[in-house]
Amino acid sequence: MADIRNNQGRNDTVVIDSMRVLDSCRDQDCFEDAPVMLCSCGRDILDAAGSVRAKSTKILGTNITVEPVQFNRGFYQIYVKFFVKVVCEACVGQGRGREFEGLAVCEKSVILYGGEGSVNIFRSEMNGESASVCGANTTMSNNLPSVVVEAIDPIILNTKIAKDCGCCCSLDEIPDSVRGALSDTLSDPDGERNLYVSLGFFSVVRIERPGQFLVSAGEYSVPDKECPMQSADDPCTAFSKMPFPVGEFTGNASERPRRDERPCGCGR
Repeated sequence: MADIRNNQGRNDTVVIDSMRVLDSCRDQDCFEDAPVMLCSCGRDILDAAGSVRAKSTKILGTNITVEPVQFNRGFYQIYVKFFVKVVCEACVGQGRGREFEGLAVCEKSVILYGGEGSVNIFRSEMNGESASVCGANTTMSNNLPSVVVEAIDPIILNTKIAKDCGCCCSLDEIPDSVRGALSDTLSDPDGERNLYVSLGFFSVVRIERPGQFLVSAGEYSVPDKECPMQSADDPCTAFSKMPFPVGEFTGNASERPRRDERPCGCGR
């Protein structure tokens, strides 16, 4: 890592504005028999299918709502709604498989401590324009804390077909950005046969507020790594200098090579 010092060779203390984590939690949630809203072509495929299995899932977006908890100052109720695309494969006549997409909506809620405050927050707009005499160039926000949700695409635990409809929301409640991420338009969730999936979620929820902190910093940072030009070696020689991707075989693809395994010019 480069040494951070100012031009007098000493470290200084500066103030930065960043987000402070006040509370957080991790969850391992199982949503059993979550109804799947099918795309238009998926409805016809499901009606003719002998069996269906869910192949993959992907979180397309979330809807997060934060509300103060009454009679418990400083705590907030957080409602999280996950919109999950489910890719399914159906067996339709003579063992032929056909794929289709659907959307599952899973909801959860947690209570976390987010502190108190009653100030209005104003920030200038960074558009390079000055404020007019009659107008303002600031944006205003309330003092509710910010919520960050981190989640892995859910694990498929079970898939089943049933005749009853336990749909949790209507088509009007689906955001346009989520609709646009699907390959086809969603159909009416109330059909003769309906699809349900059980999904397992791993997630982390944290609640944050802006804060000012003192940190050590310098006026500039000069890296000590050089930027050498690539040599004109033949392909096999260049390949022999590449580090062996140990992380790909151990399940940790983000693992960085050891210092003695890095080729010339690699980052420090």
